[in-house]
Amino acid sequence: MNKEIFKFTVLFILILLIQVLICNHISLFNVAIPIVFIYFIIRLPIAMGKGWLFTLSFLIGLCVDICSDTPGVNSLASTLLAAFKRPIYYAYVQRDDKTKNLIPSISSLGVATYCKFLVTIVGVYCLMAFTIEYFNFADVKEIVILSAASCAFTFIILLAIDCLIIRKS
Repeated sequence: MNKEIFKFTVLFILILLIQVLICNHISLFNVAIPIVFIYFIIRLPIAMGKGWLFTLSFLIGLCVDICSDTPGVNSLASTLLAAFKRPIYYAYVQRDDKTKNLIPSISSLGVATYCKFLVTIVGVYCLMAFTIEYFNFADVKEIVILSAASCAFTFIILLAIDCLIIRKS
């Protein structure tokens, strides 16, 4: 168990540093922003207790908020994403004892299922984060454009990260 805690701690710190030091300074065509820190939430085990899932999701969102000067946007969106993670997962994966203890990845779910899961979870996060940030529906067109572009950009980056991790293993 200590080895798992160590791995998640290293992942937490590494992904947080990548988000804060690199990704927060990237804006593709002023519409697409890479949001790689949600990879930490995605990689948390499905069987993890809701309390821990919500707490860890909130903490990584709060750390990104503190370093990015976005008061509460990422912590709220991360906590909401934690609430949607299991229903999204079980929308693509059959509920049984084998899938209950998995950590979502290309190797555990297969390419097609993981890609559907990943694009859905990234899309939900982007839509929530940009809606919270703008906090009105007068800019629906801009919210949709920013969400779609950031979703596509983030999806490609997270898929590449997962492929690198699998290849390294």
